[in-house]
Amino acid sequence: MTPQKPSVPKGTRDFSPAEMARRDYIFDTIRQIFRSYGYQPIETPAMENLTTLLGKYGEEGDKLLFRILNSGNYLENITEDIGGTKDLSRLTQAITEKGLRYDLTVPFARYVVQHQHEIAFPFRRYQIQPVWRADRPQKGRYREFFQCDVDVIGSDSLLCEVELAQIADRVFSDLGIGAILRINNRKILEGVAESIGQKERMMDITVAMDKLEKAGLEPVMEELRLSGIPEDAVTKLEPLLRLEGKIKDKFLFLEELLQHSEAGRKGLAETRFVLEYLRKLELHNKFDFDITLARGLNYYTGTIFEVKALGASIGSICGGGRYDDLTGIFGLPGVSGVGISFGADRIFDLMNEQDLFPVQIGTSAQILFLNLGSAEESYSMQVAERFREAGIAAEIFPSAAKLKKQLEYAGRRGIPFAAIIGEEEMSTGMIMLRNMGTGEQREMREEEILFEVGMRKEEAGDNY
Repeated sequence: MTPQKPSVPKGTRDFSPAEMARRDYIFDTIRQIFRSYGYQPIETPAMENLTTLLGKYGEEGDKLLFRILNSGNYLENITEDIGGTKDLSRLTQAITEKGLRYDLTVPFARYVVQHQHEIAFPFRRYQIQPVWRADRPQKGRYREFFQCDVDVIGSDSLLCEVELAQIADRVFSDLGIGAILRINNRKILEGVAESIGQKERMMDITVAMDKLEKAGLEPVMEELRLSGIPEDAVTKLEPLLRLEGKIKDKFLFLEELLQHSEAGRKGLAETRFVLEYLRKLELHNKFDFDITLARGLNYYTGTIFEVKALGASIGSICGGGRYDDLTGIFGLPGVSGVGISFGADRIFDLMNEQDLFPVQIGTSAQILFLNLGSAEESYSMQVAERFREAGIAAEIFPSAAKLKKQLEYAGRRGIPFAAIIGEEEMSTGMIMLRNMGTGEQREMREEEILFEVGMRKEEAGDNY
């Protein structure tokens, strides 16, 4: 029998040590910025009860949930009427009660309700964990991917939105990614739907609008028609979908359009506050008011964000928004929150494509101690431990192989220095240090090597 060729499920991938070093660079950069703004880490389980997840992401989102079969004989309690049904949703409900989390926001809302008496509000949390979506795999879109979320819950202050925009700006500035932060408000979209006489069809309108950048104007208008939006309403919406220009001109257009919509006027006021604050803060990256930005998730109620990288074909690399009552569905009404999520996998792909990672990333050890035999090995083990205690990552080759093989190993690993300790070095207390980049060798004292390797590490900084 021919052995089965190993593979991973579509939409997932392995990461090599070098790739993990780059991913850790992204995670460490983001984590450090989150902490600098006072956010605290939490984690939630990979799986949640389906009652927690269903109905929070819209009809399309519910279809993308990965469901987990009940443990044991999950067919044991299936009655004949359920087993013979063609109603897939009814059968699914009978054999599965849990699912993999679709995002980190809904589990966070569940966490807040469960732990409300342990939390000091406003609660500022960050969370870096994988999520799963049964989506069609394609470039920049995976079935398993990491999100890096940061949220404030328990405050309706628009300063929270401003701060999250600052965080996004800092993250992409520190990672070297040129980006544009697009901002809109769901209340404005509610006002738009009201102004064209389709207030009850807001979700259909926003789902279609959210595809404008990817699909183009005509396909979006056709989708609106197919969803049942009357032709006269689609015609009224078209000038808005074509709206471009300066922020002040967009406001003038919308002020006239939304003059009879209380929700729309409130959304404009909130958006103006955020944008004017950001203008004062002089961000590193660009920002814009984009009326076509919709963010398809059902739970957003106010400001919404999305970040796109400049000069890249990849989609959104960061997004989020205000949710006024997400905890209400879990029994804690009236607690407003706002958050953004960074798509670590898309950021990773983008930085690889644009060669944005520091050169030194991927070196796990700064010095390799060569193995010349049992006595030298024992001596080197003690020296290597002193290097580690001094903050220098040190590795010892595990067997007394030929020196050429050991040096080739150091070269393949990208380890910048090799330490050679033989009988003579053991008797004198010296160490032969080889610079793997130049091939130069010098006999040095242990403290001199600690200083030199330490200086190299300091010059490289956190990227070493």
